[in-house]
Amino acid sequence: MRLIPSQIRHPIEFVFLALLILSLPSFEAPKNVFWVAYGFTWVINRIRDKDFGGKWKAWDTLIATWIVSGYIVAAFAGFQHHEWLGANDLLRYGVVLWLVMRSRFSHAELTWLLTITFISTLLALAGGLWSLLVTHRTIALQLHSVGHVNHSAIYMAIVYGSSLFALLAFWPTLRPLGRSALLTVALGLMLALITAQSRAALGVAVIFTLLTGLVWLKKSRWPFIIFLGGVLAIAAGAYLLRAPIVEKQVQGIASKNQLSLRPEIWRVAIEAWRIHPWFGVGIDNYGKIQTPEHVQQWLAARGEAFDSKRYVLQAHAHSLYFTALAERGLFGLAILLGVLSYWAYQLYRRRPAIDSELLRWALWGGAFSAWFNTAAIGTFNTTLHHEHAILSMLLLGFWLSYESYLGTVDA
Repeated sequence: MRLIPSQIRHPIEFVFLALLILSLPSFEAPKNVFWVAYGFTWVINRIRDKDFGGKWKAWDTLIATWIVSGYIVAAFAGFQHHEWLGANDLLRYGVVLWLVMRSRFSHAELTWLLTITFISTLLALAGGLWSLLVTHRTIALQLHSVGHVNHSAIYMAIVYGSSLFALLAFWPTLRPLGRSALLTVALGLMLALITAQSRAALGVAVIFTLLTGLVWLKKSRWPFIIFLGGVLAIAAGAYLLRAPIVEKQVQGIASKNQLSLRPEIWRVAIEAWRIHPWFGVGIDNYGKIQTPEHVQQWLAARGEAFDSKRYVLQAHAHSLYFTALAERGLFGLAILLGVLSYWAYQLYRRRPAIDSELLRWALWGGAFSAWFNTAAIGTFNTTLHHEHAILSMLLLGFWLSYESYLGTVDA
């Protein structure tokens, strides 16, 4: 679809948002500049229009509560280190969701923003492959600005799910070139997830593929049949070729360490929570628990001995939920679970009908992918922070912006 300038309500604002999306997985400093520029131009434009996106809604209350909760946690954090900076990360992606949700984008704008999301990820993936295979600057596949292989895999899994829904939604109307492009995005990201060797991200991507086929049964049974066959073929090929991710799982089973020491890491998070139950140690302060003395003191206070084999110290708890429990306490965890629950409820309640517009299916699928990957991968990895949090909020915001335009977002 051609993007005609007259279809863009606020051209400069749109350009800054597009640049934010393009730079998000690849460039550290530019994405921060574009985030500020986008927010600034958004506010200026809404003041000039005397329109901030309609009346206050339930989502607004939830987002405001979520953002404020980070600073409440910081004020009462058990440790003093990065708790205010950690709260700022929540502010950063919360504001992205808020502004995008209230932007009332046109059909053309949303189509292009989704397309730019796919393009930016492919460009970042190409850069990651170049660093891995050509310059050998990395030893694992990473998106430059996202970083660690697990976090890069989370980012790719979210975009993979979104591209899969877009492929199915737009397939009937796309020309061969468009179909080939979306197929390249989806297949390329699936292969990248296999290469990245993140078992949680790959496993969730496989489950999401089958769920997508099941959801699409409303319209056709063929996607599920094709996806099921593809999943079985990939699994058989990975096993027969002894792919590295298969070897990783085999080695884990042989060493009785299938979860890569996750239980031992989670025990540390639980001990931190027991000492600071209501507000935790502070967002981004988990790394301050990296000395055995902390855990020894906490256990000694209860008359228990410290066994180094039962506790593994890491920079984070390798779980969205255990990290939130340790860093934000029961207060912050309850807010987080409330956001995820309401997000899931709205996805179910506002799921598209069979005859819904194709863009609505694609945007709903993007928001569903962001929620599912955040919640499911979050069991074994720390999702919903930094780049993949902003990505998730963008995809959720695109869908909510469209629903707001249709008048279906709850008041």
